[in-house]
Amino acid sequence: MALTAGIVGLPNVGKSTLFNAITKAGALAANYPFATIDPNVGIVEVPDSRLDVLTEMVEPKKTIPTTFEFTDIAGIVKGASKGEGLGNKFLSHIREVDAICQVVRAFDDDNVTHVSGRVDPIDDIEVINMELVLADLESVDKRLPKLEKMARQKDKDAVNETRILSRIKEALEEGNPVRSLEFTEEDQKYVNQAQLLTSKEMLYIANVGEDEIGDEDNEKVKTIREYAEKEDSEVIVISAKIEEEIAVLEDEDREMFLEDLGIEEPGLDRLIRTTYDLLGLATYFTAGVQEVRAWTFIKGMTAPQCAGIIHTDFERGFIRAEVTSYDDYVEFNGENGAKDAGKQRLEGKEYIMKDGDVVHFRFNV
Repeated sequence: MALTAGIVGLPNVGKSTLFNAITKAGALAANYPFATIDPNVGIVEVPDSRLDVLTEMVEPKKTIPTTFEFTDIAGIVKGASKGEGLGNKFLSHIREVDAICQVVRAFDDDNVTHVSGRVDPIDDIEVINMELVLADLESVDKRLPKLEKMARQKDKDAVNETRILSRIKEALEEGNPVRSLEFTEEDQKYVNQAQLLTSKEMLYIANVGEDEIGDEDNEKVKTIREYAEKEDSEVIVISAKIEEEIAVLEDEDREMFLEDLGIEEPGLDRLIRTTYDLLGLATYFTAGVQEVRAWTFIKGMTAPQCAGIIHTDFERGFIRAEVTSYDDYVEFNGENGAKDAGKQRLEGKEYIMKDGDVVHFRFNV
């Protein structure tokens, strides 16, 4: 699936350090505001222990994990919505992603300058969120006069869109993001068409110091959690510095490093999975001696649509899907065991795929 998450944040909050860890790449992480002018795109593997289990069971020639895309978007500054810094470019890059991961500085370090001269997580969050709100307000203000003119001519779509955008404008003028509003399924179509920045899901990443990981009493983290809770957003806590260090280690060394720190898993794994869930993504598997593979799909997709992710011919000529849940596949020792136990199902065109389905598509073109 071609859904992406954009990593945003004020300058020098640890954004590019985090991105370096995500991709194990050399995105420039310099201590000045515009070290990242063009967005860097990184493809990451989605961690999934189920794929490892299936690989052990099937012993295929190769195993292919599913992937997810992160974009490192250069630091926004106050006034970005009016073109300050490189504001227009940054905002256009945010418009192209499907979810926003906002890195918030929750560490003190005199060697890393802060753009406002002090470390205040809530102030940082509100600077970025307000720039996104102002950018949306400008978009709505440009669109509404044209719509109102069309609505006067009894254009049904224009009437509906005018009603929805007027409601959105009211929320934006109060400083509230579009995602804080609830819409009917029909109205949501118009919201999606508007491509507003604050309609995107937001994940806050509290970036703490290396010696503060696992510290539940971190006051800065507490304030970020309280803020996020009010808008029903999620927060994950990581140390970008630690993640950058362990990203280049071999698996065995990484496990020892994490154990010494008292951490169960890399923060990046949590970040990837949380963002994956945030976008409503799920995974199904194909398992054969040639290849065991994980595939990303959007929750709610039908079996033919999921077949089309592999190849358009699979969707066009879809006949049926032979489906076994992951749990049944493991419990009954593979496809044949699940089939003998009556746990493999034949599903048709209306079947809604579930996370963890192990599937074989039958098709004819």
